[in-house]
Amino acid sequence: MIYLDNAATTMHKPQEVIDAVVQAMSSMGNAGRGANEASLSASRLIYDTRDRLCRLFGGENARQIVFTNNSTESLNIAIKGLLEPGDHVITTMMEHNSVLRPLYEMERRGVRLTIVRADERGTVNLADIEDAIAPDTKMIVCTNGSNLTGNYVHIGRVGEIAHKHGLLFVVDASQTAGVFPIDVQDMHIDVLCFTGHKGLLGPQGTGGMYVREGLSVRPLKSGGSGIMTYSKTHPEQMPTALEAGTLNGHGIAGLNAALKYIEDEGVDSIRAREQKLMKRFYEGVKDIPGVKIYGDFDDMNRCAIVTLNIGDYDSSEVSDELLMEYGISTRPGGHCAPLMHEALGTVEQGAVRFSFSHYNTDEEVDIAIRAIQELAED
Repeated sequence: MIYLDNAATTMHKPQEVIDAVVQAMSSMGNAGRGANEASLSASRLIYDTRDRLCRLFGGENARQIVFTNNSTESLNIAIKGLLEPGDHVITTMMEHNSVLRPLYEMERRGVRLTIVRADERGTVNLADIEDAIAPDTKMIVCTNGSNLTGNYVHIGRVGEIAHKHGLLFVVDASQTAGVFPIDVQDMHIDVLCFTGHKGLLGPQGTGGMYVREGLSVRPLKSGGSGIMTYSKTHPEQMPTALEAGTLNGHGIAGLNAALKYIEDEGVDSIRAREQKLMKRFYEGVKDIPGVKIYGDFDDMNRCAIVTLNIGDYDSSEVSDELLMEYGISTRPGGHCAPLMHEALGTVEQGAVRFSFSHYNTDEEVDIAIRAIQELAED
């Protein structure tokens, strides 16, 4: 199988990640729940992973890194834990449902929501974000990179807008963490939400968030913490405040190994390889008659995603043909990005997404190009 669905999850993990999870399954205790070596070693590994993530994202303090199950959980914590009825929040049509659905829920609770429109290429004019700011605006929340088109959002510029107007800035880095440089302090990011199973090359069920020091977020859940057992309220100190219950220590062990791998390989090196593969595929299919490509390719500094349709064929039919006839895994349909499909005009047809990892090869890309050529001729 040629796996080109890396925007959903990176299936090919470094061997070190697999080994770390296996070792943890046979040796790891519950971090913060005992004074035995199995528990203490788990605590040390989890702290080391916080520290690696803090350095990767340019944070101030490792205590500001919170572990969650994925970006969706992180975004729910941030959005529901910071907004109140009467607040105004700004987002964009580029967003994944992990941003949109919590915002719609908060809108039903009395939060005023503005969604900045995207054009037919799926891009947002950052000036429109600033124009949407009103006296009651509290937060801007947006993606760093579209999971549908791969369009990159210059969040440093959005962060400058938020900072200038004294607004909270929440970023969905699901498609960019581990692949693009992110510095939360330079980019004025108050909350960064990320998942472990995509560009960070870790196991599924891992993820987290950076919360700016001094910013208080209402927890989404409360319960066991390993400290302050006799208190009727959940501890307020970070990161315990947002980490009720036992962490996915085995997954975090894998994430720790993945972060070591990324440190050794280098974020820039990984991104360059992925973008080279993306460009090779794009150049190979963009002029095929009947093929329509979505997104902004004027700037190749973008997520390694190429999304397309062939004529009027339903995207699921094309994706099925790619899998059954050529052994190529892609993702068709709506991609949990309904407003982007509205902007692109693909609500009914959906679209076929090719997303690349640095583990993919030139040969695999060339096979995918030939497949599209042959399907477009039928």
